[in-house]
Amino acid sequence: MRLGELVTAGVLAVLSIYMMWKSTELDIGYISGEGPGGGAWPFWLSAIMLICTVMIFYKGVRRLSPPSQSDEPVLDAEGRKMLLQVFGGIFVFVALVGIFSMYVAMGMFLFYYLWFLGRHTLRLSLTLTVVTPVIFFFFFEALMRITLPKGMEFMEPIYNYLNTIIY
Repeated sequence: MRLGELVTAGVLAVLSIYMMWKSTELDIGYISGEGPGGGAWPFWLSAIMLICTVMIFYKGVRRLSPPSQSDEPVLDAEGRKMLLQVFGGIFVFVALVGIFSMYVAMGMFLFYYLWFLGRHTLRLSLTLTVVTPVIFFFFFEALMRITLPKGMEFMEPIYNYLNTIIY
């Protein structure tokens, strides 16, 4: 497990640095009268992720975390099975975004992840399956006015109705 923790932290650190570098192609400072530049959020979130990965790597090297103290292999049979189930769910989620919409696919993925993989209660799974996409919808569509993928045409009347409620 220790090797897995160190390798994962290293890969995430490299990805953080890359995202920080790419985000500097846009303005990362404050633009007077407009607010933060287009690269500000990606830059600072990547910087925070880099700090976290450095801390994880440090704890792994010093053997301060439970995974770094373990001599178990990185992935046993159960770990490989779970990894395939998670990646399979993500693959299906991405495929469903183009059909149903980001929000419906998000709800379906959350239910799959919480109920089938996480073995949480049905009540919690259904609550988060409904509440999370609704919060994301109002955050992106109403507050930030960013349109996320709406899927195929048969979903359009639903979004038109929701937009009349919002606006």
